[in-house]
Amino acid sequence: MFRRLLLAATATIAMTGLAHAAEIGISCGAVGQELALCKEGAEAWAKKTGNSVKIISTPNDTNERLALYQQLLSAGAGDIDVFQVDVIWPGILGNHFIDLAPYSKGAEKAHFPAIIDNNTIDGKLLAMPWFTDAGVLYYRKDLLEKYGLQPPATWQELTEAATKIQDGERKAGNDKFFGFVFQGRAYEGLTCDALEWIDSFGGGAIVDGAGKITINNPKAVEALTLAASWIGKITPDGVLNYGEEEARGVFQSGNAAFMRNWPYAWSLANNADSPIKDKVGVSALPKGGADGKNTGTLGGWQLAVSKYSKNQDAAADLVMYLTSKEEQKRRAIAGSYNPTIAALYEDPDVLKAVPFFGSLKATFTSAVARPSKITGDKYNKVSNAFWNAVHTVLSGKAQADASLASLDGELKRIKRNKW
Repeated sequence: MFRRLLLAATATIAMTGLAHAAEIGISCGAVGQELALCKEGAEAWAKKTGNSVKIISTPNDTNERLALYQQLLSAGAGDIDVFQVDVIWPGILGNHFIDLAPYSKGAEKAHFPAIIDNNTIDGKLLAMPWFTDAGVLYYRKDLLEKYGLQPPATWQELTEAATKIQDGERKAGNDKFFGFVFQGRAYEGLTCDALEWIDSFGGGAIVDGAGKITINNPKAVEALTLAASWIGKITPDGVLNYGEEEARGVFQSGNAAFMRNWPYAWSLANNADSPIKDKVGVSALPKGGADGKNTGTLGGWQLAVSKYSKNQDAAADLVMYLTSKEEQKRRAIAGSYNPTIAALYEDPDVLKAVPFFGSLKATFTSAVARPSKITGDKYNKVSNAFWNAVHTVLSGKAQADASLASLDGELKRIKRNKW
């Protein structure tokens, strides 16, 4: 099934007809403007080098994409030369990728050190950073002004502001209006959202840097209890099946006051045909309380070269082109994709296109990481157990304290003495 999906979703661009030219297959996501920007960048490289590129659109759902990658790589398939990989995958898939250090010529020194460290396993640079991410809060500037409100500093303030705006807008005739939307489906996106809630309350990051399971604590219970109180009140019941694009669809149509999402949504919300163009503000996600902190989950995607590729040199050259300063600048301006090169956060052209890249730089450089490096190839099981436990709480099937106590036991079974 995966192979049929793969072959059905390919398109070849920039064929040159040269006998010596290599054809490079690259997987590209399609959330927001990802696919279009990937095609444009790859086509520019193909024109420059005389090679051709086969664009392979893979599932947007990160769980489905990882499953596809694992099947292809475990079989040693050469269908994809360049893989777009999540920031949490180098520890899971890294043994299938080549070391890019011989091709980088030191280019990695310009990227955020923490991401390069994340992508380096056993001394090998297994992926180059393409764009980084951290969760941020989107809000309707016009509606906050209308109701005499400021961007919320805490999650409780968000709850109160969302309630006030929702009540007012519904009284004005929009019965489809909600206060807040986020990613609530049982998938990796919910792990990101819930980790933000818990970390903002001081409840830790599921597993700490030493490998100790920390999730079963009062602060985590407090965070999830508050989140569960939103469902069916300021948040639609349907949020339990929302991913990034579903949440954006509601917010961008003008039917929500607040949204948690990634930076990519900025450029789309401000497109010429967007109903909320020029009405959107962006801030750091709220604190858990007066003694809490602003936090966003570290996200982002990398590019890696399969060791089963028959054209590793050309594939690595494509990776270095797409992750270059020039290409990252283009993507930041055109699609509000966060660069991984620090200097671009001071670039006037980038800041004109995406002003909050400057004001929220600390959010992107100090985001909370999911425990993928410490848990290694067991991370997927850890995250799956976590998002299911959280989803159970949000859907009202269990109280937060009981669900997290059960999760603690499940994580201990997954760990089995060591990660």
